[in-house]
Amino acid sequence: MAGGVDLVVIGADGGPDRAYGGSAQAPEGARLLAEVLPGMFFDTGAAGCRVTATAPDADANALLTAVRNAAQHSGRWLVVCLVGQLVADPRGRRLALVTGGSTHDNAYRRGLAWDWVVSAMVHGDHEEALLLVDAVADRDAWAALERDGEDTAGELLSYSRVPLWGRVGRYTPGRRGRDAVRPGGEGSFSRALTTVLRHGVPGAPAAVAPLDLQPAVAGLLDGGGAADAASGGSGAPGARLLLPPHGGRLLMRNRAAVRGALAGLSLSEELLAVLWRESAPTEPPSA
Repeated sequence: MAGGVDLVVIGADGGPDRAYGGSAQAPEGARLLAEVLPGMFFDTGAAGCRVTATAPDADANALLTAVRNAAQHSGRWLVVCLVGQLVADPRGRRLALVTGGSTHDNAYRRGLAWDWVVSAMVHGDHEEALLLVDAVADRDAWAALERDGEDTAGELLSYSRVPLWGRVGRYTPGRRGRDAVRPGGEGSFSRALTTVLRHGVPGAPAAVAPLDLQPAVAGLLDGGGAADAASGGSGAPGARLLLPPHGGRLLMRNRAAVRGALAGLSLSEELLAVLWRESAPTEPPSA
């Protein structure tokens, strides 16, 4: 991959409305992804990854512009991360990511429409794309996702026009909602993925595809497990796993393989330190 990777990380905080409290920790999940992902792309490392991290309170136009701008770079790969809470349109056919300051009356209209993000990725000039999703859905959006048939919100996830990887959970505001897994919080996809990338998967090759990482990621999700990951199960009641695609050329670094290789060599501590630094991210994410 000569061109490198364009990484767009969106962690949208819906604001003070209790109905959108599921997005309260989304900026933290986005921060983790923007911090860890750049150095983990096997063919480029941090030096070949161009990062766009949006503000938690950015409006839909700013968020969509970030995706569109990244998608216009030819000869590169595009990875977009959506972290936050989803709402459905009144007919239950479309989804949107809740943006800052939303209320019950305007959340879908002012949100970042899922269709817009996917369309920008599909019509971009990049060579390969992946959409990472760490999200929750309220009662109405969850009901729309579970509805069968064509032209439903569930179809957007089941038959996506771009490869998906992540988790969508159900969020109920109020007492029970405080116990739910929130994007960016403990048991969320963004935390599980960054933990696996930081520590690696023992016994796996030095370069692994997202699908190779999925069992380890699923094992860290709240109520998740490797068996669910392999079968496409939800991982827990009220949760839906989005499995990464088979094939593809996007490979991630397995840091456990690097540590295992170094541990078997008789090298000085100074040289080991240099080799370890070479395998780790070398540049901080850029805005």
